[in-house]
Amino acid sequence: MRNRLTSWFTVLLVCICFAVSAFGQAKPAMRDDTGFASYVVFGGTANSLGQVYELNSSMGYTFTQHFGMDLAVPFLFVNASSSTAGGISGSGVGNPSVDLRWKYLHPAVNFASVVTGAAPRGESKLGLSTGRATFDWTNRFDRRFSQVTPFLEAGFSNTTSDSRLFLRPYTTLGLNTHFRGGAEVNVWKSLSLGAAAYDILPFGNQTVFSRVTGAPSANSAGASHGRNFQVTQQTTGSADIARDNGFSTWLDAKLNYYVDAELGYTRSIHYDLNSISFSLGFNVGRLVRRSQ
Repeated sequence: MRNRLTSWFTVLLVCICFAVSAFGQAKPAMRDDTGFASYVVFGGTANSLGQVYELNSSMGYTFTQHFGMDLAVPFLFVNASSSTAGGISGSGVGNPSVDLRWKYLHPAVNFASVVTGAAPRGESKLGLSTGRATFDWTNRFDRRFSQVTPFLEAGFSNTTSDSRLFLRPYTTLGLNTHFRGGAEVNVWKSLSLGAAAYDILPFGNQTVFSRVTGAPSANSAGASHGRNFQVTQQTTGSADIARDNGFSTWLDAKLNYYVDAELGYTRSIHYDLNSISFSLGFNVGRLVRRSQ
């Protein structure tokens, strides 16, 4: 498994370094794009439990420089490691979602807020859904100082959401607050480096749905580092079973006006889990508006 991860990481790193030659033609992103919005992103996360890949397509409209909305449908591919007990591999449609987004850009501080609701269309036995409707409300504050942009995010949700840096080997159902803070540094033209710490603080009853094992529900008290999702497909219990904290680092590249790529590393301290991730995004909305 270690050799496979090393080879995978090397190939991705070579691809991104090769793409650096195109940065000279890259154009700065327009932070106030309005009109038709569409974005397609393919990404994946690999760790000792297996690999989770996602193809996510969204379509929406940015009505003003402050407000917009999107509809998104994800498709997930899961390949469990042979070392995972009862490991399963599968694929399927995740939960379709709609989000309302608002932003306000100001010299003192930028603010953005996104409310997302998702319908339970994915298969819960594969960990593609919780079998219940979910929501997430996340707020972000940031400010740029020369080449450095510190940021802080805080949110409230009834599930543990994936991100481009960490497609989790599980999903959860239960209320939580989540926080993330860090900074990005522009190192050269359209190339930036970032680092952030995160903390997920659940409360009340929680249910964890594994994406990497099909083992039936059982007493998972002996799960290594609290990784119940490694030994049983569904676990219900107190807030502790869904708690997580850790940090991420990433390399972000805007290859041109429409395409961006990201390579990252996430360390889950609570679960003692190291993950490597990648994503490649294509801004279809910008291409359509530019052609018009």
